[in-house]
Formats: sequence, structure tokens, C-alpha cells
Amino acid sequence: MTLIGAGFLGIEHFTPPWDVFFLPLFNLLIASYRIIFSDFALAIIVFTIVIRTLLAPLFVRQIRSQKEMQRMAPLIREVNRKHKGNRTKIAEETQALYREHGVNPAAGCLPVVAQLPLLFALYQALIRASNVVTLSVKDAASDTFAKLQAALPDITKIGDIKDAAGVVTQHQYAAPVAGACNLPQFEVANFTHFLPLNCQLIDPLKLASAINTKVAWLGGLDLAQIDHKFSVILPGLGFALSGIAVLAALLQFVQVRMTSPKPNPDDPTSSTTNTMTYLFPLLTIWWGGLFPSGLILYWVVYTAYLIAQQFRIMSWGNLFPLFGWQPAFAPAPETGVVSRPVRRDSSPGNPGSDASPPNQRPAGTPGGSSRPASRPTKKRRRGRKR
Repeated sequence: MTLIGAGFLGIEHFTPPWDVFFLPLFNLLIASYRIIFSDFALAIIVFTIVIRTLLAPLFVRQIRSQKEMQRMAPLIREVNRKHKGNRTKIAEETQALYREHGVNPAAGCLPVVAQLPLLFALYQALIRASNVVTLSVKDAASDTFAKLQAALPDITKIGDIKDAAGVVTQHQYAAPVAGACNLPQFEVANFTHFLPLNCQLIDPLKLASAINTKVAWLGGLDLAQIDHKFSVILPGLGFALSGIAVLAALLQFVQVRMTSPKPNPDDPTSSTTNTMTYLFPLLTIWWGGLFPSGLILYWVVYTAYLIAQQFRIMSWGNLFPLFGWQPAFAPAPETGVVSRPVRRDSSPGNPGSDASPPNQRPAGTPGGSSRPASRPTKKRRRGRKR
């Protein structure tokens, strides 16, 4: 496999199976940078839109499934009313409804989970594109690194990272753009990112110089580093609260809430979904203090695109009322029962069945009639008297 990948269209270093997924993304990112704008921030934005468009079919079905679940709300409420106080029975009946209507209650979380491998690959692409490699003092003094420097003389030291006491704990180096592509040192995890950029780029995208990851129109923000331009260092924690990460978290909250069912204390799955609505944004803020700002910029654009796609399918969904606020431009969420009828076992002796004919169910309940039920029994009695 390595022999097939190596040298293909100029790619000189290929490590299966990871590079099967990573290399197309890495080359697409560099293509956006070189061919379209030569601006790393705009390259990430274009890269995100392309990836989001390619993955759109995977998410449309999930969004529509979530919309169907919102329309199932009357059915869920009826189950809760019928089995009030019996949480086990409510859970069984609710799951049966979900299965019958082909609805996944966790569908709001699936788009986030599905893109985690993509985020990891993009993170690796950003680190590789930045050419900045951080080594511990111990690794920098090792014989392995000395041999690597001898084979790649273009490795240059950028600076040192110190702890709170002023002691140097790490060194930062700039990896070369071109050089040897198959050194044994690249098999060591700590030195993987010293692989020259051109080793994993196709011929039309080979670089003559390192990528400029600083973006002037973002105040000189370095997308290869943690956000320190739009961030606040929390006293005593040393954690950078990134403004870009906060924006990403707000978008994440909107995206998840649009597709989340209304809170229902009688529905066991409701509390889990409600927790995820707040958990993912908090994780996004945490990631903003750990990962390069380019990754967070990707998350902002990606989530905004997903919100726009959801809006086209389900309008505002369940976003409103938001903490009691219901704006005039956002109508109340759609209510009603899905068009597919609920098939329930009406055989005698089934404790979960509803043996009443549809026209005798209370008005307003699923399957019920809006008109009062007729009383044929009374007519038959009159007939016998005559």
C-alpha cells in the first residue's frame, strides 16, 4: 500500500490507513490557500463550505427526522398522560413510537459526533500547515532529534515556552517545507510533524515557502496558535477564554436547540437531550483554550452553515421561546401529529393497547375525531321497544 501511495501525483510520503482520509483534506486546504486566496483564514472558510456541501446529504435526513419528532409531540404527551407515574411504561411506549415512526431522538447529536473524525483530521492539517512543532526539553535533547536535525538542516528554532516560574519546559521549531520524506525518525510520534510539507502534497500544490498563518484582517491572529487576540486570560487558571470560541459555542447552542425536543419531565430521553444542548457549547469554549484558532474558525463556519441548512428545512425549529422570549418574527413551533398513523396492537388482553374505536376516542387525542362520537346503542334499544 505504501508503494502505491508513495509518488502518486508527487506525494512522496504515504502512511495507510490514516493518510487515505487525511491527505485529501490536507491537499484541499492547501489548494484553497494557494489557488484561490493565498489567505489562510479565507482558505479555511472555503474549505469548510466545500466539506459541508459534500456532507450535506448525510445530515438532511437526520434534520428531517428531528422535524418529524417535533410533530410527534402530541403522541408523546398522550403516552405520558395515559401512563402517568409509570416511568417504565412511558419509556417503553415512547421508544415504540420512535421506532414506528422511524425517528431517532438522538439525531440532534449525531451531526456533531459524525464530524469529530473530520475535526481531528483538520486539526492535524492545521498543525502540518503551520510548520510549527513543539517539543519537550527532553525530546529536544535526544539523540533521535539530533539525527533528524542532521538530515533536515532547515529545521529552525523559533522560541521557548516557559512555565509560571520562568523555567523553560518546551521548545518551538519550524519544520522545513521541503526535504527528505522517508526518514526513520518520522515513525516516532513526537517527531511526526517535522515531515516536510511538500512530502504529502501533489505536484501542482508544492510550496516554495511556508504558509503564512497570520491573518491581517483578523488583527494579525495566528490561526496555527491558540487565540490570544480575541481572548481573556482567566486569573489563576491561565486559561484563554477565546472570543472566537464563545461565538462558536453560541452557534452550537442555536444549532442543537433548533433540533431538540421540548423539555418534558415525563420523557426519560428529554433530560439527556437537554443536557447535550448545554454540554456541547461548553466543550467548544474549552476547546478554544486548547486548540489552534484556525480549528475554532472552522467550527464557526461549519455550524453557521448547518444552522442555515436546518432553517431551510424546519424554520426556527424549537429555538424559541428562548429563556421566555418569543420574537414576533419566529412563529410558534409546528405542532401536530405526523402523517404516518400509529399502529397499536388492539388485541384483547394487551395492557398497552387502546381497544376503543377511533371515533370513540376523546376529541383532540391522536387518532380521535373532532366531533362527538355517535351513540348507536341508544338507537338499537329504541328499536327493540318498538
